[in-house]
Amino acid sequence: MKLLKFFLVGIFFGIILVKSEAVSWYRIFEMFKFQSFHMYGIIGSAVFLGMLFLWLIKKTNLKSIDGDAIHLPPKDRGFVRYIIGGSIFGLGWALGGACPGPMYILLGTGVFSMLIVIAAAVLGTFVYGVLKDKLPH
Repeated sequence: MKLLKFFLVGIFFGIILVKSEAVSWYRIFEMFKFQSFHMYGIIGSAVFLGMLFLWLIKKTNLKSIDGDAIHLPPKDRGFVRYIIGGSIFGLGWALGGACPGPMYILLGTGVFSMLIVIAAAVLGTFVYGVLKDKLPH
């Protein structure tokens, strides 16, 4: 029962992504071909709201559900690692047709080929875990 709230938020998030067509392969394909603003609008809105909520958390010293102070560690400066990581993420997104969150939503909507994409994502995460100490961070 402790995890029920997360399950319900996940279902709500999934419904929002399906209804907004953010999990549609055709919308994602349009975005990568620069044919439609739809996905850029969704992503831009998410980035703006994320910035707004982080600003509010910092300004108001908002507490977590457990009453603990929310600590936001500063990001390490660097350019190359973000370009490389973003490129790998984008390549996986383009090849798989979905970023990590919508993979599970698409599986839930009956797109069973997402099992292959999820397996590849889990394998990629495992490989990163094995090689993490050898990679430049």
